[in-house]
Amino acid sequence: MSKERLIRLPEVRLRTGLSTATIYRKVAAGVFPPKVQISMNVVGWYESDIDRWIENPTGWRAAA
Repeated sequence: MSKERLIRLPEVRLRTGLSTATIYRKVAAGVFPPKVQISMNVVGWYESDIDRWIENPTGWRAAA
């Protein structure tokens, strides 16, 4: 069984070209993958969600 990789904000910013503020604004609007709470002060994103967003940023929707 493969485990889903979580990536942190600096890598998400690098891969998407978006600023931190834009990422959080898009998350709030529901047009960017939601963050995952890793610990009290640490969040990440599922790598597969970010990959899907990069492939189709205007048509991205959360998996059902």
